Amino acid sequence: MKLVKEFADGDRIVNQLLVVSCNRGVTNAGLQYLNMELRDASGSIGAKKWEITPEDIELLVPGNILEFTGDILLFKDNLQLKVLSVRKVEAEEIDVLRFVKNSPIPQEELIQKLNSYINEIKDDEYRKIIDYFINKFKDRFYVYPAGVAVHHEYFAGLLVHVTSMLEIAKGIIPIYEDIDKELLYTGIILHDFGKLIELEGPIVYHYTVEGKLIGHISIMMGQLELAFEKLHIEGEKALLIKHMVLSHHGQLEYGSPVLPMTKEALLLSFIDNLDSKMVLSLKALETVKEGEFSQKIFHLDNRSLYKQHK
Repeated sequence: MKLVKEFADGDRIVNQLLVVSCNRGVTNAGLQYLNMELRDASGSIGAKKWEITPEDIELLVPGNILEFTGDILLFKDNLQLKVLSVRKVEAEEIDVLRFVKNSPIPQEELIQKLNSYINEIKDDEYRKIIDYFINKFKDRFYVYPAGVAVHHEYFAGLLVHVTSMLEIAKGIIPIYEDIDKELLYTGIILHDFGKLIELEGPIVYHYTVEGKLIGHISIMMGQLELAFEKLHIEGEKALLIKHMVLSHHGQLEYGSPVLPMTKEALLLSFIDNLDSKMVLSLKALETVKEGEFSQKIFHLDNRSLYKQHK
């Protein structure tokens, strides 16, 4: 089977592909068709099926991996798949790794890097709370993305995000006086743990009911309260950790219930914003030719970015 990135105009393909989205459309003549986005780990392609059967409607559900037979056509300068038939694929036929975008950094390297930063934290209560959450959510924390579509939306994306933030913090801390490194590292490691309940996968991640109704910040606050009670952690340190989580989006309009009111919380919000915005920028420029602009990026105030010549 070819990968999506290897498809070429005129190909007849028989491929397993992941259904990302599927919507009904209607032609000017009143005929219904299905408009889809399909993908594997290498990329995505738009697809259409013109003759719809009840079986198609049942099978073509986002998250399903199916076998598609069809023709690759060039339409308005973009490749598109004209679907001729669809077949259900049994679980034992599926190679999941063909459909999961992998981390740019090996998982084991990320885990080692995370542990090296955790080992720099000597405070007993900060270590207790970090160890508690990593042990509780290890199976998810090491593999989950940091989001569904915006940034770090791939296998181990949350782990990449956290370790990148720790590296940024390590460079910033020596520049300014009296930064509590251990509090900052603790806040960075824990700030997005609520996403491990807000999202569920394992291939196409989507928001859980709790994620939609409450959101990852509020979810994490509930988890922290339970953890502090179980570990008998109270007083100022517990309060400061909760404040780090509550304020890490930096602004009320971005979803933080409170504004950052300690220098460590302020740094956490800046570092979180910096890492997510830079990853967004790099992703937007991946397919842009030198000397041209990207498409407008909603999460960067709807601006386009220029890709300079090397």
